[in-house]
Order: sequence, then structure tokens, then C-alpha cells
Amino acid sequence: MSATPNSEIALRCSHLHRYLGQGEGRVHVLRGVSFEAKRGEVYAVVGPSGCGKSTLLYLLGLLDRPDEGEIWINGQLMSNHHDASRTAARGEHIGFVFQFHFLMLEFTALDNVMMPMRKLGRYSEKEMAERAHGLLDAVGLGAKTHRLGTQLSGGEQQRVAIARALANQPAIILADEPTGNLDVRNSAIIFDLLTRLAKENGQAIVLVTHNPEIANRCDHTRPMRDGLFL
Repeated sequence: MSATPNSEIALRCSHLHRYLGQGEGRVHVLRGVSFEAKRGEVYAVVGPSGCGKSTLLYLLGLLDRPDEGEIWINGQLMSNHHDASRTAARGEHIGFVFQFHFLMLEFTALDNVMMPMRKLGRYSEKEMAERAHGLLDAVGLGAKTHRLGTQLSGGEQQRVAIARALANQPAIILADEPTGNLDVRNSAIIFDLLTRLAKENGQAIVLVTHNPEIANRCDHTRPMRDGLFL
């Protein structure tokens, strides 16, 4: 089965299945999930713990492989590619924001945002620095570019994580509980920043959340239960 080219669709998956464990303890976590995400739109994936939300996100982000089914990124079938190709596609086309920021705390905010660009190797040193400065300005940290991660608050660290996710101008942002470790005020700020910047750049956001207020503000909400969309 081949993907039909569509410039609006950044991400598409078809009939994804994922099993975890072995033998009698084997669990059918995803049971044939199909989904697509268009550029400039925000999708909330919601549901009880253990229903398969994070497993789906890891498959869509090419961090894990489905046991069955297919995944297309920018119209290109990626689920059957070898590891090196998947890693390259992940670095170029996908940005991640997690509940815990996973910053390199011994490095500055600027260094953290430049790291994905260094791995991709698309920009010169000057271009990387200019782009990182611009992204940190966009998330309200233009005055703190040279602060170490340890010198930033939790909300500021998550802002750096957003800037880092946007660094390579990916088509897709995958966010796993990006506000789950923050208070109400910072949760709203982080959601607003993430969605505004992604929409301005025409990026698709797929966001896993337990926060109903956040989910209600997304363009689309996809409830999950027992490994399937309802």
C-alpha cells in the first residue's frame, strides 16, 4: 500500500499494531490504529493510563517500530526503513517535547537549542547561533541565552525544550505530556507558545495529555481506549 501525496498531511499512519512482552505476558498495546495529522493543526490524544497513547507517540516519532502497519512522514513511507534512515528522518522532520525537558543542564540554553542543528549538519555555525537566538527570543528567553540549564526555572527549561524541538524546522511536533510537570499558569504559557509557534510555521502537533483544559483547546481531540481510537 502506498501513500497518496498530499501537501497538507505531514504525518499518516495506517493499521498500527504493537505488542509488548513475551509468551503469556504478551500484551496487545495498539490494535490497528490509523491516523493523520495536517500541517498547522493541533491534535490531542487522550485516554486513561495504559491505553497506548505514549506507545503510539513513540511509533510516530520513529523511536520504535510497529509490529504491523505503516507510517508516512511527509508522504514517505518510513516504517520499513533501516535504522540509519529512520534516525536521519527523525532528526530532520520530527521535533519532540516531553513532560521532562531532558536538557543538558551543564550547557547553556543556547547550546541546548543548537544541539539538534549540529546533529543535522544543515546550518553553518553562524546560522545555528542566529536561529537559536531567534527561537529563544520567540519563547521569551532572549535575555537568558547564556544561562545554564541549572539556572533556569522549570517553566523556563520547558521553553528551551520547545525552542530545541523547533530548531530544525520539523514538519511534525510530537509532545508527550509537555505541561504535565508544570503549574497551571506555566502550563497555559507553554501550550500557547508551542501551538502559536507551530501554527506560524505550518507544523502539525500531536500532543498526548491528561489535561482536559489543554485537550479542549486543541483543534482535534482523539480519545483512545484499549489500544484503539474511539
